[in-house]
Amino acid sequence: MKKGTYAVLAALIAGVLLLQLLVRPSNDRQWTVDNARIPRAEFNGPLVTVRNVRNFSYASTTQFTPAWDDRTYDLRKLDSVWFLVEPFGEWDGPAHTFVSFGFGDEFVGISVEIRKEQGESFSPWRGLVRQYELAYVVGDERDLVKLRSNYRKDDVYLYPVRTTPERMRKMFVDMLTRANAVAEKPEFYNTLTNTCTTNIVRHANQVVPERVPWSTAILLPGKSDRFAYELGLIDTDVPPEELRKKYRINDLAARYADDPQFSLRIRGR
Repeated sequence: MKKGTYAVLAALIAGVLLLQLLVRPSNDRQWTVDNARIPRAEFNGPLVTVRNVRNFSYASTTQFTPAWDDRTYDLRKLDSVWFLVEPFGEWDGPAHTFVSFGFGDEFVGISVEIRKEQGESFSPWRGLVRQYELAYVVGDERDLVKLRSNYRKDDVYLYPVRTTPERMRKMFVDMLTRANAVAEKPEFYNTLTNTCTTNIVRHANQVVPERVPWSTAILLPGKSDRFAYELGLIDTDVPPEELRKKYRINDLAARYADDPQFSLRIRGR
C-alpha cells in the first residue's frame, strides 16, 4: 500500500475519532412532528403513568392528526407481551422490531427508533457515525402498528411471547426505566450496537440473564422472528415454514382499520 493511501486512511480514522469526541447527543433539536415529544414514566407501586403516549391518526404517511396522551397502566393487569417484526424490501435482513404489552383489551407498544430531525431520513451508514439520537417511542397500536401495515404497506408479523407474568412486568418496567434515562441523558443511535433489536435483547437479558445469545439475527433483524422461534421465545405450535403465514396481520389490519377494537381484531379476537 502506498504512503499516500496510508495517509488518507489515517486522516479518515482521525476524522471519525474527532467526530466521536466533538459530537454530543441532544434533546434540543428541530424534530419532526412525530418525534417532537419523548415519553416519561412515573412509577407508583403497581401503577405506571406514561406521559406522551403517541396516538396519531393517519390519512397517509405524510398526512396525520397529532395526538399525545397520558395513560396509566396497572402492572397487575399485564397479561401478554407481543414481538413485532416489520421487514424492509426483498432482502431477508433489514427490518424494524418492537414489542407491545397487553393489559386485557388495552395494548401499548414500545418502539426503539431514531429520533428524526426535520428533513432527515434513515440511513444505516449515517447511523454508524453519530448522526441520529435514539428514541423510545411509546404508542397506541392504532398508531405504531397501523402506520406500518396500512400506510407504509410493509408486512407486519405479530407474535405472542412465551413468558411469565412476573417477567412481563419486569420487561415493561425495565423498558420504561430506560426511556426515562434516555429522556434525561440522550444517546446516539448506532446501526450496530444501539438499535431497535439490540435494545430489545438487552431488556430481555436484563430480565433473564443470557436468555438471548448473540446472533447475526440481532444485526439482521429480518431474521429475528425465526431466531426467537428457535429459542422458544414465541409460538412454536406451527412448523417454521408456516410461522409468518400464521402471524402476518396485514389483512386483518386493513379489514378492521377503523374498528375501536383494532388491537383485539388483529389478534383474531
